[in-house]
Parts: sequence; C-alpha cells; structure tokens
Amino acid sequence: MEILQSIVEIVGPSGLLKGDDVSSRPNYSWGMGNCPARAIVRPATTEQVSRVMALCHQENQTVVPWGGLSGLVNGITCEPEDIVISLERMNAIEHLDAEAGTLTVQSGAILQNVQEAASEAGWLFAIDFGARGSAHIGGMIGTNAGGNSVVRYGMMREQVLGLEAVMADGTVISSMNEMLKNNAGYDIKHLFIGSEGTLGIVTRAVLRLRPAPRTVQTAFVALNTFSEVAGLLRQLGTDFEGKLSSFEVMWRNHYHYMVEETGKHQAFLPTNYPYYVLLETEGSDPEREEELFMTVLGGLMEEGHIADAVIAQSSQQAAQIWEMRDDVETLVHNISPIAVFDISLPIREMENYISGVEAELQRRFPEARMITFGHLGDGNIHLGVGPAHDKHAVETIVYEHLAKVKGSISAEHGIGLEKRDFLHCSRSPEEIAVMKSVKQALDPKHLLNPGKVFKV
Repeated sequence: MEILQSIVEIVGPSGLLKGDDVSSRPNYSWGMGNCPARAIVRPATTEQVSRVMALCHQENQTVVPWGGLSGLVNGITCEPEDIVISLERMNAIEHLDAEAGTLTVQSGAILQNVQEAASEAGWLFAIDFGARGSAHIGGMIGTNAGGNSVVRYGMMREQVLGLEAVMADGTVISSMNEMLKNNAGYDIKHLFIGSEGTLGIVTRAVLRLRPAPRTVQTAFVALNTFSEVAGLLRQLGTDFEGKLSSFEVMWRNHYHYMVEETGKHQAFLPTNYPYYVLLETEGSDPEREEELFMTVLGGLMEEGHIADAVIAQSSQQAAQIWEMRDDVETLVHNISPIAVFDISLPIREMENYISGVEAELQRRFPEARMITFGHLGDGNIHLGVGPAHDKHAVETIVYEHLAKVKGSISAEHGIGLEKRDFLHCSRSPEEIAVMKSVKQALDPKHLLNPGKVFKV
C-alpha cells in the first residue's frame, strides 16, 4: 500500500478510489463484471499523470488506462495487481479556434460535449456513434474510433491534428500541433492513435473541426439484392455530389428483430425486404439539397433500383430511424450469450462472406441466429451471433472465413483482450513483430495496459 500513499500525495484523497468504489466499476465490456484492481487513480492534470506514471515505473507497477468504458473488446480489463488510471476528471474543453477550426480538449472530454461545443460555434466534430454520451476523446483516440460518418469524414485518426501523451516512465510527449500540414520528421501522434493505451496515456488533443452543415437529409430505403445495395452506394456517391455522409445497411434479420421481435422501434417500412439502408447527406443549401435528395431517390425508385423508401420529414423522425440503428444494447441484452463482431472486408466479398458464415453457423449451431448490420459505406460490418455458448468456436468460424478474403478482425473497436488470440488472422508475423518492437522500445517494462493487443 506504500505506492498508494505516494499516489494520494500526488492526486489528493479525492483522486484515489479503493475498496467498494473500485469493485463497483465494471471489468469487461457492456458494463459487466467487477473491477478487481488495487485502486483507481483519477488525476486532474497531465502533470499528475506524469508523476503517477513515473512512480509506477519506479515501482514496476502495471497500469490500465480508462476512458469512458464504452469499448467493446475488453480493453479495460484489469487483474488484482493492476492500478487503473481513469481520465474522468480530465474532461475540460480548453479552447476552440473559430478561425482555424480546431478544438483543444483534455482526453476525458465526452464526445457529446465536444460535438455540442463545436456546434455552438458553427462547426462540426465529425465522429458520431451511439455511445456519444459516455465515450471519451482519449478512448476514441486509443481505439481509432469510427462511427456513422466515416464514409465522408474518415476515422478518428483523420480528426486528430495533435496530442499530448504520457509515456510509461512519466515522460510527457507534447505534440499539440494545430496545423493541417506539418511534415517535420516523424508524426509521433500516430504511434498513440489506435494503440489502445499500450504505448502511452493520451491526456490532451487538438481536434480538427469541419464546417457545420446547414441541412441534413435522411432516408430509409429497402432493396431486394446485395448487388443493388453496392450499386446504390456507388451511384449515390456521384449523384449526391460528394455529400453522402452515412450509408448504414441492415440485413432483414436485423430490421425484423428490432421492429417485430422487440417492439421497441417503429416500422418505417415493411419487414419483408432482404436489405435496408439508412442514408444521409449533409450540405449547405437547404432548398437545393432537399430538391436534389428527392430527385435522386425518386429517379432510383422509378428505375427499380430501390424497392421502397421513406424520407424523414423532420429531425425527430430522422432521430427515430437512427435510434433503431444505434440500439445495439437491445441485441446484447436480449440475445444471450451473444458474440459481437466488428469486422471489415472488401464490399465485393460481403455477400458471399455473410452467406458462408451464416451457413456454417447454422450447420454447427442450429439454435443460434446471426444479426447483420453495419457501416457498409466504409466496408465495416457488425455481426451478432447468439446464443453463443461456445464463443471460441463461433469466433473461429467468423475469423477464419474473414482471413480467406483478407478482411480485418477489427474495423473500429480495437483488439483488447477479446480479439488478441485472432490478431494473426489480419496481421502477418512480420507486422506483429514490428508492433512488439515498438512496444518494447516505448514500454520496456510492459507496464501499460498489459496483455492487450498481443502477448509479450
């Protein structure tokens, strides 16, 4: 307990949680389990993070960094000997540069608060997903988060201009770049983006903002074949003049489940079509954008490329459609035990991949069902398989089929512990060796988020 007393001297009594205050926190994704860590440290400044890490380095103390606990790959999981460093108190939105379109925040800033701060100043922070009310910017950087608008704006990596991080030995790397162009040597920030807290703890960031759209058009459409879905994506990319911001696909099994089986969501269209797409555009000319939206979709329906469609008549109706798409918790809690997958693969391979996986699952586990949906515009599909009593066998089926088409076992959620044993399905031995070399160089004692991503 000697190290904990030293930590209290750094962060103060309110900055250290022990006992029931620790065990009441989750240890796994979806808020499950009880955290067994020795303590939870809640620093308020980068300096405090630095001093705590220097002490932990000196004492060979392992550390698990925590963000908003909205991750889905058990990247927060602790052992009894670990100490947690939670960035929950470092949640300030420090500065918005309205001329440059940048926002400087602490890493504990919540995504929704960042979005609102940008919006109030006439800007857009372009990453959005269902956990906006709890996800931390630091955690999003650590996993290189994606979301609903990647097809237009890219992943979290594209939204980070600069960052500040604390290394395993307490060294502070401050690379708070505010410029779009900066080719002065290695771009150090990319070491930390997507590294899941294994190379350093991100404490602050400079985020890139985009001009806020003046109008958003939303539609929910039905299609009869996957080739029509893929063709629609290509067509709309051109016909909407580059303004397509979301292209979310639901297989019939997902839409039918959400509407008919749960009864939680409105049936915007009949549930008998094979595929559904939630699509959205963002633009600056409300009258022209609405006319273009109606004209393009009307033409595609007349030509038979779309079987049915509903266009949101208000922001409230658009929000209701999105609520159905974002309601992943219903799947997780109603189909139990469930195995959830976040994969990416070439669009040309998707139809055969999904049918192949589904067929093998039905052969091996006839009582299981597969729910399929995702961000098709960027090649990212989510699968929910349950009941998955033999989870490892289900994972093996999903990932072995994926390796055959050179897909990725993680599109946007990271690796954590959940996918660690399958990393070889998407990365070569040489790539994994390089990752381990970087880890060894930056964290030679293996103190940061031990055991995540790969075994060392």
